[in-house]
Amino acid sequence: MIDWNVAVQTGTRLVRPGPQVGQAEAREVVAQLRELSRIAQGHVAEFTGMQAEASPAPATIVDRPGWIRANVDGFRVVLEPLMEQMAERRGTGLLGGGAGVVVQAVGSRVTGMQVGAILAYMASRVLGQYELFLPPDPSGRAPTGRLTLVAPNIVQVEKELGVDARDFRLWVCLHEETHRAQFTGVSWLREYVQDQMTQFLLASDLDPGALLDRLRDAADAIADAVRGGDSSLIDAIQTPEQREILDRLTAVMTLVEGHGDYVMDAVGPEVVPSVQQIRARFQRRREGGTRMDKTIRRLLGIDMKMRQYAEGSRFVHRVVAEVGMEGFNRVWDSAETLPTHAEIKEPALWMDRVLGPRAIEAANPDGRTSPDGRTSEADGA
Repeated sequence: MIDWNVAVQTGTRLVRPGPQVGQAEAREVVAQLRELSRIAQGHVAEFTGMQAEASPAPATIVDRPGWIRANVDGFRVVLEPLMEQMAERRGTGLLGGGAGVVVQAVGSRVTGMQVGAILAYMASRVLGQYELFLPPDPSGRAPTGRLTLVAPNIVQVEKELGVDARDFRLWVCLHEETHRAQFTGVSWLREYVQDQMTQFLLASDLDPGALLDRLRDAADAIADAVRGGDSSLIDAIQTPEQREILDRLTAVMTLVEGHGDYVMDAVGPEVVPSVQQIRARFQRRREGGTRMDKTIRRLLGIDMKMRQYAEGSRFVHRVVAEVGMEGFNRVWDSAETLPTHAEIKEPALWMDRVLGPRAIEAANPDGRTSPDGRTSEADGA
């Protein structure tokens, strides 16, 4: 279904070059990012109270083509077993016989080119990520999970923003190390996310008529996005069952992204002295861009991810303000204590369901209230 070699070739050919730096500066950036990733581990553990893996490896530092190759490796780990299952379910009805083999081969190359083009666009934007399924292990026994930082993108953004380089690099590391703490410190979280992704992909409707409907919806979404609407390809191609699964996936990813955003800002100016300046300038950059760039972001669902950062951060801020970090960390107890999409938008619903009114009152014995009238241990929650 996807020719991964074509995806890598297309992506690495189309990706824009990063900022030009000398070899000495490049080596210094790589060394400092590795050092700062280790420093960030300690700050995240102390601030969040999460018990992550005992001796985590330093971050893996890559360039833009390296990020593309890493993502293709991760996609293959997740998607190839699912594609085999989907092919078995599909049987020979849609692509049977010798002609079907030819059509499938051509289609896989086209899809590989499409994936490569998307990765080329994303490779110049991503600062870092925690890769759940790398390094790949065919046996399934070795531990997986790798923190990756894209050095040229970090250097480019810090220069565009005109901020202190060390502060910005540590700020980015704090966000990504929070993701490492989440997925190594919460034993069930990785499996939960992978299971939801598996269900989402297997819920694809393979009926030819339904596929044509999805294609028409995708075309409408593209037209709407070009006109400035809010449509995205992700929404357009979903089946009804996938929409339910995606709602759960979106809720958990909003939580983990918002938690990362909250931690990177809340660790404090004693760790990142210029954090307020960095956040203000970075937020303006997030919201900017050309009309074409904004259209692509809407189509690929990047704007939705930006909303996840904001909604998730508000949820974490509100809950920590109400019940403290220990109370907030109840979100990691099990899949049942994760907030729903509705609860992220209204944290009081989650606190009432998981913690109960008594726990909230016990956390706020002085009876101070937040702006919406609920008791709070901190003003302005």
